Amino acid sequence: MKRTEKQSAHFVVCLNNEGYKASLEVGKLYRFIPDKEAEAEGLIRVVDESGEDYAFDVTRFHPVNLPTTVEKALLAAALT
Repeated sequence: MKRTEKQSAHFVVCLNNEGYKASLEVGKLYRFIPDKEAEAEGLIRVVDESGEDYAFDVTRFHPVNLPTTVEKALLAAALT
């Protein structure tokens, strides 16, 4: 998942949860944490259903650019 500096997506949608059905739901938005080391390995660090962040294969997700107000609300809700 390559992003340019102008894109500020902090969320991805899950496309494939095979092998991780308890951790991921297809079609659900997940917050991701930028991690250059993970990206170099073809992974993305995602906060899953447990509330913890784990590295998953990047092909399981698609980046989603949300309106700023929506993204701020979701990020604030994640912190509470």
